[in-house]
Amino acid sequence: MLDRVLIVEDDQDIADLIRVNLQELGIHTEHVADGNEAFKQAQEQPWDLLMLDVMLPGMSGLDICRLIRDSKPQQAILMLTAKISETDRVLGLELGADDYMTKPFSVRELQARVRSQLRKARVVQQLSSEQVTHNDQSLQIGKLTIDLQIHQVSLADKVLDLTATEFELLHYLASHPNQVFTRSQLLEAVWGYHHSGYEHTVNSHINRLRSKVELNATTPKIVQTVWGVGYKLNPQGVAL
Repeated sequence: MLDRVLIVEDDQDIADLIRVNLQELGIHTEHVADGNEAFKQAQEQPWDLLMLDVMLPGMSGLDICRLIRDSKPQQAILMLTAKISETDRVLGLELGADDYMTKPFSVRELQARVRSQLRKARVVQQLSSEQVTHNDQSLQIGKLTIDLQIHQVSLADKVLDLTATEFELLHYLASHPNQVFTRSQLLEAVWGYHHSGYEHTVNSHINRLRSKVELNATTPKIVQTVWGVGYKLNPQGVAL
């Protein structure tokens, strides 16, 4: 079954460029230029990935991202932003986008980003469609349990509502407790690419993850910053 990608972009030339290069990968694409129509299609149809431009006629890409993230927590979302719009990039990530690309972008970068998001989407879809029985395929550190079979995280017996990217980020950190990772290392391990200038992707996801796992995100005890280096998971923060 072909992966399905909805391209939401009001610049026809950019939309055509994306479609041609994704179709080369065997991906089914559809294009919408209007934000209101895009939101309707994103709500009513199943998509493996939404590619959202920020500035659109009608509803903005940022509003679509926020509303879809609320109604479909596992939906993969990739934002398209102008190179100079750092505020839009940060805001898009904070609203729940899994990743972003700045325009103009290279074909190789486009294909790598899309492949990475579709890989995670396939894992989530496979798990949600199977009848799963629990076994030892889980990672537990103190009060934190990461169930790899059903793609679920619980903390002190409370199930956390994480996106697919947040799940992978937490799982990677928890798999190496107390080990400090730079932003570049996390980009490569979780997002599947190494590209300078995209540190905001990691920063924003760390902030969103903290808002869900920490009692007080302003003084994190679990996902901690090691200043000048990067981030680590502190097992003492989830100790029983």
